[in-house]
Amino acid sequence: MTKKIAVLALLLALLAAAVLGWRRLHPPVDTRQLTLYGNVDIRQVSLAFEGSDRVAQMRVEEGEHVQAGQVLAVLDTRTATLRLAQAEAQAAVLEQALRALRSGSRPEEIGQAAAQVAGAQAEAQRARLQLERLEGAAAGTDGRGVSPQDLDNARAQARVALSRLEAARQAERLARLGPRREDVARAEAQLRAAQAEAALLRHQIALAELKAPQAAVVRARLLEPGDMASPQRPAYTLALTDPKWVRAYVSEPQLGRIRPGMAAGVSTDAAPSETIPGRIGFISSVAEFTPKSVQTEALRTELVYEIRVRVDDPQDRLRLGMPATVRIDLGAADAPAAPAASAASAASR
Repeated sequence: MTKKIAVLALLLALLAAAVLGWRRLHPPVDTRQLTLYGNVDIRQVSLAFEGSDRVAQMRVEEGEHVQAGQVLAVLDTRTATLRLAQAEAQAAVLEQALRALRSGSRPEEIGQAAAQVAGAQAEAQRARLQLERLEGAAAGTDGRGVSPQDLDNARAQARVALSRLEAARQAERLARLGPRREDVARAEAQLRAAQAEAALLRHQIALAELKAPQAAVVRARLLEPGDMASPQRPAYTLALTDPKWVRAYVSEPQLGRIRPGMAAGVSTDAAPSETIPGRIGFISSVAEFTPKSVQTEALRTELVYEIRVRVDDPQDRLRLGMPATVRIDLGAADAPAAPAASAASAASR
């Protein structure tokens, strides 16, 4: 009898050990919560100057937090500043020339042209009278009192005087009419070209300041004052503090129970008791094998779908590549979405 009791007790102990081992190998699945494993993904920006010049200042160091629009580095702009001064002076000269064309002839210039016309008239009259005297003398003496050469010279002087008179009259007319429209248009175009050159130089001087596109953390400082900068040489590498993502993977059986916008909690090995809130922002439509960098309880050859959880981390606790655990409350997924649907339909109406 004692042997039977001992055998029965042994069998019960073996059965209990088997059940305990099976539970350890196959823990109960919590259908209300989905646990995933992934890594923190932080977007990075490589900042480089648009121009090529010598670096004058590098104002921030690795690890510093920078704000959007903050000046991080500055190029030497002495050459560009001198060229800008030259372009602005040239634009001022052209502007004054254009004003002179638009103002037309001054009264004094018109009076000068009228005086030149009067002088040309007097000269033409004198030449005409001289020619008439010589022609009268030649007619009275049958050509013996005046040589043919003198007559030819007098006739030529009369024609020259008339031509000068006509030129003076045309000059007076031009003075009264003012500059041509084409001349004004050409001066305006030259002024616009000079102003555009000055604006381009001002833009180049503004680009000499390298600014942060948004709030970020300086990850690497790649240039120093005195280095030659170029668009191909980054000066800083920034890690964007917002948004931060956790890239995780979900198996196909659980894929239908999650959707974008669902709330999720993220924790790390450094602070497993602290949960960082987040939401599912992306679910891949293409299956892939589980990456080797992800430690999951499933086999690595299992086909999974990538998801990205956007997290709110104002305290900057997450770092690039840090392993993270994502917990998704599936009870919220199973809850009816009638209010949201009705609100969406009302908004569409």
